[in-house]
Amino acid sequence: MGYGLIDASKSSVSLIEMGVLQLAKRQDHAERLELIFRKMETLIKTHRPVSVAIEAPFFGKNVQSMLKLGRAQGVAIAAAMVNGLQAVEYAPRKVKQAITGKGNATKEQVWQMLQHMLKFEEDPRFMDATDAVAVALCHHYQSLLPMPAEKGPTRISVKGRRNSWESFIQQNPGKVR
Repeated sequence: MGYGLIDASKSSVSLIEMGVLQLAKRQDHAERLELIFRKMETLIKTHRPVSVAIEAPFFGKNVQSMLKLGRAQGVAIAAAMVNGLQAVEYAPRKVKQAITGKGNATKEQVWQMLQHMLKFEEDPRFMDATDAVAVALCHHYQSLLPMPAEKGPTRISVKGRRNSWESFIQQNPGKVR
C-alpha cells in the first residue's frame, strides 16, 4: 500500500513524503490492518494534513482480493476520521485523467508525469507510492475546480457530519424557500 503527502497552494505543489507499506511480510491480515492504521495515524500526527484522499476500489475478478482491499481502505478511512479529517475517494480513471489528461494512462505514464511535475528522483519500483501522490494531487486539483456533486469525489462524512441536502437545510434555514 502506498502513501503520499503533498504541500499544495494555489500557485505551487511540492512533495513532502511518499512511501510504501510492505504488507506482504505480515501473514496475519489483522496485523496488516493494524499496521495501516498506525502508519496513517503517524502520518497525520506528524504532518497535520487538512484532508485525506484515497483511491476508490476498482472491481477485479478475485473476490478475496477485493474484500482485503476494502478492509484496508476502510481502516485508512477510519484513521482519518478518528483524527477529525474528511476522507475523499477518487476513481482510478479520474486520478489518471487529472494527472496525465488520459483516463486510461498506464502507471508508468502517471509516474513520469508526477516525476516531471514534482521534480523527484524516486525509482518507479514504488508505483504504489506514486499512485498515492497522484491521488493527493488529483484531490488538490479538484479543490481548485469545484465540480457538480454528481461528478465530484465521494465524500465520507466525519463524526456525524452529513453531506446531504437535509444537513444543508438544517444549517441554512434562511436559504430555503
